[in-house]
Amino acid sequence: MKKYKIAEKDEVLTLDIIESILEENKKLELSENAKANIERCRKYLDEKMTKSKEPVYGVTTGFGSLCNTKISLEDLSKLQHNLVVSHSCGVGEEVPQEIVRLMLLLKVQSLSYGNSGAQLVTVERLLEFFNKGVYPVVYQQGSLGASGDLAPLAHLCLPLLGLGEVYYKGKKYPSAEINKKFGWEPITLKSKEGLALLNGTQFMSSYGVWLLLKARNLAYLSDVVAAVSLDAYDGRIEPFDLSVHLVRPHIGQLTTASHIASLLEGSEIITRKKKHVQDPYSFRCIPQVHGASKDAISYVISVFETEINSVTDNPTVFPEEDKIISAGNFHGQPLALALDFLSLAMSELGNISERRIYQLIAGKRELPSFLVKVPGLNSGFMIPQYTAASIVNQNKTFTMPSSSDSIESSQGQEDHVSMGANAATKAYVIVNNVEKILAIELLNAAQALEFRRPLKSSPFIEDLIAEYRKIVPFVENDTIMYELIAKSIEFLRHVPCTNIL
Repeated sequence: MKKYKIAEKDEVLTLDIIESILEENKKLELSENAKANIERCRKYLDEKMTKSKEPVYGVTTGFGSLCNTKISLEDLSKLQHNLVVSHSCGVGEEVPQEIVRLMLLLKVQSLSYGNSGAQLVTVERLLEFFNKGVYPVVYQQGSLGASGDLAPLAHLCLPLLGLGEVYYKGKKYPSAEINKKFGWEPITLKSKEGLALLNGTQFMSSYGVWLLLKARNLAYLSDVVAAVSLDAYDGRIEPFDLSVHLVRPHIGQLTTASHIASLLEGSEIITRKKKHVQDPYSFRCIPQVHGASKDAISYVISVFETEINSVTDNPTVFPEEDKIISAGNFHGQPLALALDFLSLAMSELGNISERRIYQLIAGKRELPSFLVKVPGLNSGFMIPQYTAASIVNQNKTFTMPSSSDSIESSQGQEDHVSMGANAATKAYVIVNNVEKILAIELLNAAQALEFRRPLKSSPFIEDLIAEYRKIVPFVENDTIMYELIAKSIEFLRHVPCTNIL
């Protein structure tokens, strides 16, 4: 059984490590370093509570605008319990279990540094949820992205108390029933512990990690599909000459030009003499547009890899310095801005893809109208472009930045919030939409390529299309298209992808 040790000394959690944990179904365990940090912090906090006469926010006081309401020592545990249950206010659709799984991982990662005051038993229970496939029911709506992801994290942590609901092996159960199955007693939270669990950015972070893993693949696939379209459209290779891009050396632009050129190497179509002097922007400017999106994705990765290796609850505890500091690491502004940027970057990959679809069906470059041999009698590929255009329009409406808004909460104590949670759920829709658009482009491009026969494309593209044809046939006459689109989407999900960022 493969394992990953949380917070091994000098270990940095990266997207690649997370991908390997998920793909290889690794179990998690706390490193000895993490256990020592967690226990040291908890011991310090327990001792501090017996000696301190000064109020400590969220530990011996109420929360938010109730920060000046002092709580007696005998009520500190009840205070934390009340925090979790009162903040469980999520509504809307359920968060996908694959993202809840990431929330468990990233919550443990953040607590493992020993600056949060969680009990070791609490952190280990979260690990057990992950390892045994027990996924709390969390809802998509309810977080302002500051003070952290309060509502979704409350739902994530309700099962610690034997409350709420969980999924286990695809079926939903009351948490108490699953706790009984595994012999888990409800955890009694200690001082500050509810805040440690709820004050954090793990909802935003988990969505972001999932999105970035998919966005990396789509950045690769967008080049692959564009290369098929370029050859099918009888496009020119000159715009991908590195000389052009070395005089404007954006990394993503250089990477894209080089990648497209390599994908088309050996093509009989791309090297033949052309009647046309230049191509439309959606083909000619692939390096510039795809490249800009790649650069944006790379930036967003850097933001999230910093975040998932951080302490994001409040107050922050520093046992060695004898400090408990109430500050704002829960604020999701870095993530909100980055997620909005990711949405825009991914939307653009969909925008330019749809434009290539439009060019392919336009009856130009010796291609038949709507890519069928007998247009008129057959509508052919007329309506898949409509579908792509509809999806692109939805993406455009979703690129309105959530981070540009803030609504005051908690009687004015929390007077600026990030709205990063909404940025995350919008980005989730956009990224999945881009996959659909690229699948429709591939459906069109593969069809158009057949009209170039007997000329062949590159060995890479010919191998790709040969695999594609095993599940998506060439269309002779009108057929049910949604089935072909669904098969095209499924095909793209199984294309081996290389990280080219």
